[in-house]
Amino acid sequence: MKREDEFSRLELSLPACRENYRYFRSLLEPETKLLVLVKANAYGHGAVEFASLMRSEGADYLAVAYPVEGMELRRSGIALPILVLTAGTDFFEEIIDSRLEPSIPNLESLEKLVAVLRARGIKDFPVHIKLDTGMHRLGFMSGELDALSAFLENCPEVKVRSVFSHLSVAEDPEQDNFTLGQIALFERNSGRLISRLGYRPMRHILNSAGIQRFPQYQFDMVRLGIGIYGISARPEVRLKPVASLKCKVLQIKRLGPEDGDIGYGRFGHVAPEGTTIATIPVGYADGIDRRLGRGNASFSVRGRRVPTIGNICMDMCMLDVTGVDVEVGDTVTVFGEDPTVDELASILGTIPYEVMTSIPRRIDRVIVR
Repeated sequence: MKREDEFSRLELSLPACRENYRYFRSLLEPETKLLVLVKANAYGHGAVEFASLMRSEGADYLAVAYPVEGMELRRSGIALPILVLTAGTDFFEEIIDSRLEPSIPNLESLEKLVAVLRARGIKDFPVHIKLDTGMHRLGFMSGELDALSAFLENCPEVKVRSVFSHLSVAEDPEQDNFTLGQIALFERNSGRLISRLGYRPMRHILNSAGIQRFPQYQFDMVRLGIGIYGISARPEVRLKPVASLKCKVLQIKRLGPEDGDIGYGRFGHVAPEGTTIATIPVGYADGIDRRLGRGNASFSVRGRRVPTIGNICMDMCMLDVTGVDVEVGDTVTVFGEDPTVDELASILGTIPYEVMTSIPRRIDRVIVR
């Protein structure tokens, strides 16, 4: 059985998490509720571990993408309300049994849910109505609100817990007019719906970037996603990276030109004066994209940055540690404080979300207190 001090681990910093949480909390009114997204295995950080941290910090809600993610949290003892953002139409029995709260983006989904609730004699089941204000992915359009309102007026089986929408470009100052238009449309359409419900559910539209850049529109709740994990939408605000991917040096080789080239495809070339390489136990099956190989990225060991050499393998990769005093068992930081996940994302031409969610479950998650 693998030990966490061997091979590789993803360290989750409780102090960093707490600092980020409190920063976002400071932007909100005391009565505003805070929902934390733990979908996609908490953006690669470990859903159960991170949900537990958020519960201890005082989060009001959690959100997942799919029912199976919420069911995992319930089996692990997480009791906070859980919003399922992509509930689908085939898992309402499981959603009900696991006390999850589905997002409803269209009338067809609502009708199928209500049919299940009626068959089971359930009333006032919590649902969250998704409005489309310009993202055009899921949600009710303006022209569909009258039919939705009429259905809900005669539907004791459900109780609308919240009405919400999603911002497309809240992080981009050049598109603020579009964002403000989304918010204005959300305010109008949610108001139309609520006026016919006879009670007042929560409203929420701000994501992490929205909380940082448009806190005046926090309504009743906000949804904190990438921000809690350390990615800021404001360059002047430096958040703490919560996750650090670390591993141990497995072996060191001192190679001369006569030893030949390194790795699959022999793309790692030995310098005329010789090259020292360190092999570490992470590869593309661990989320280390092959494009980070061949010297395109560098990791940290003993306070020094060392480049990759040769191709990234499935379970391992090699580093050029020539001139660095490195020993077997030394810790290598793939990302964290140095290098940051933003740096790796920039090399790959992608976003930090993709890098973080690529870290598989076989990498141990270790909470650092």
